[in-house]
Amino acid sequence: METTIQKWGNSLAVRLSRDVVQETNLQEGTRVRVTLEKGRIVVRAVRKRQYSLRGLLTRVTRKNIHAEFDKGDAVGKEAW
Repeated sequence: METTIQKWGNSLAVRLSRDVVQETNLQEGTRVRVTLEKGRIVVRAVRKRQYSLRGLLTRVTRKNIHAEFDKGDAVGKEAW
């Protein structure tokens, strides 16, 4: 795809063709990260990281686990 950089307010913008948008699953409002890599402009969609409880718990070790702590007495209808 070849395009032209155009003025957009006080900034410059690049318009993406429908083919590029469809092939990359982009849509209006998609957040992207723009970086410079070896003299090239790279645009990547920012995808939300997917977390799982199992994956997070595998990162807990004896060195980074904290001790229990008391948050004080119940102030409502908490069941302890």
